[in-house]
Amino acid sequence: MPTAEENRKRIADFYAAFGARDGDAMAAHYAPGSTFRDPAFGELSGEEAGDMWRMLTGRATDLRIELPAHDATADTGTANWIAHYTFATTGRPVVNDIQARFRFADDGRFAEHIDDFSFHTWSKQALGTIGTLLGWTPILPAMTKKKARAQLDEFRAAR
Repeated sequence: MPTAEENRKRIADFYAAFGARDGDAMAAHYAPGSTFRDPAFGELSGEEAGDMWRMLTGRATDLRIELPAHDATADTGTANWIAHYTFATTGRPVVNDIQARFRFADDGRFAEHIDDFSFHTWSKQALGTIGTLLGWTPILPAMTKKKARAQLDEFRAAR
């Protein structure tokens, strides 16, 4: 069983890999059968989370990641991370402030990873007027998840 210090380092290494746009290194942090959830992709399981990070880092052009705070115990961890990037669909700048929670597997990898952020705040930045008007309704989040899932499925099929 890993120590709290090893788990804190694992979280820092994960976000350092994200900042370096190394999706393979990020994917290596997930245990077999792990789960991931966030407002954009919904629930992913198994290798889907690693493939999501591979897809996102492979497409990123101006990504910058900050890790203002993170902590861990032997079993769980938290992180506040901030992603700065241009949303490719609209060309709009986004600063997404995300709260992450982790549960660690016996080998120290992530068994569960949950990212939480304000979808409305994100959609206002990424989509402009449409995000401002519809980001708080269930319509736009559902459409976004459907599109994100389709992109991930297409990415995975091409691998």
